Amino acid sequence: MLRGLIKACEKRPVALKQLEDVCFNIEKELRNQGMSEVKSELVGEMVMDELAKIDEVSYVRFASVYRQFKDINVFIDELKDLLKKER
Repeated sequence: MLRGLIKACEKRPVALKQLEDVCFNIEKELRNQGMSEVKSELVGEMVMDELAKIDEVSYVRFASVYRQFKDINVFIDELKDLLKKER
C-alpha cells in the first residue's frame, strides 16, 4: 500500500510521514472492524478517500492506475467527480 502511495505522490509536496499515517490509519480501521480478510477493492477505495484529502493530483494518479482508466472520458469523469466532492 505504501509503495503505491509513494509512486502516486512522486514529485508532489507530500511528506512520507503523511503517507505512512494513511497506511497506519487504514490498517487500524480495518483491524477495529474485526475483519480477518479484506478485499483489495475496499483497501483501494479507502486509500483513494484519504489521498483525495491530501493531494488531488496524487489522487488522480493513484485512481488512474487503480481503476485502470480505459480512455480520456473516464479520466475526465473522475476529475468531475473530484470537483463535485470539493463543493
